[in-house]
Amino acid sequence: MSTGQDFLTYVYAAVRPTEALRGLLTDVHGIDRAPVTLLTEASDAATPAPSDDAPDVLAFVVSPVPRGDFDEAALKEHFEDLRWLENVARAHHDVVQAVAARATVLPLRMATVYEDDSRARGALVRQRHVFAARLAQLDAHTEYGVKIYLPAASDPAAPTASASTADRPPTDQNGAEPLSPGKAYLRRRGIQHHARERVYQQAQEAARTVEAIAARYTSERVRHAPQSGALTGPRENVLNDAYLVPDRNADEFRAAVTHATQDFPDVLVEVTGPWAPYSFAMPAAEDPSPGDAGDAREPAP
Repeated sequence: MSTGQDFLTYVYAAVRPTEALRGLLTDVHGIDRAPVTLLTEASDAATPAPSDDAPDVLAFVVSPVPRGDFDEAALKEHFEDLRWLENVARAHHDVVQAVAARATVLPLRMATVYEDDSRARGALVRQRHVFAARLAQLDAHTEYGVKIYLPAASDPAAPTASASTADRPPTDQNGAEPLSPGKAYLRRRGIQHHARERVYQQAQEAARTVEAIAARYTSERVRHAPQSGALTGPRENVLNDAYLVPDRNADEFRAAVTHATQDFPDVLVEVTGPWAPYSFAMPAAEDPSPGDAGDAREPAP
């Protein structure tokens, strides 16, 4: 936790504090290998016991981070540095996943920082009912992703016309060779276009199949924008959904999706997880009141 003017308080997640979780965090390190601790609603270090007035005692999972890297001016600069972003994102993810392995966790947005522990604690107290309600909804649930990819046009696995049609020059009714290379090119392009359309149709059918399965096994869905660039490689991502799955249904959900999508050989259906419920978390902090402006910094990812 931050105790000096050279550090800010970085918040990874909201949790229900337990002594077991506090013990786990002794072996967990955050950004810049900083120690990770629980910041509870109470100002002392002890884990408070639940009561009738506060049945869901909450805590933030925190670590100190250098002010020089995480104040407002520094963050604006760092968010243009992909290597810095990758390192921070990986550390953030590792902490959240470590906590998720032992407890229900509500991940907060990357680079959620407060001026000090006192300001972070104030945000926790103000939002405790929102956090507590969402944690209750996330109990015994885990996030899984389902992505559908189309093969790249140059992918050897991409569906193409057979050599007897695409690679053979077209002939007229008398078996004569084509009159011009241009007509042969247009014919091949037409065959490739129809093959690509068939793949898109398979992707749509696969998406409907996944949605039908999800209706039986999952609690919530978030539809993310398809990924592109380095995240997908040469393949085209056309579906990027996240599902909140009750733990009791997880194995059946994965098995059902894997089995059903074998009927669509020209597309790739990928199930990922288990993940901490990033897609189903609440915003990291409420809009600051005039007296709190600048306390919480939550740059968009």
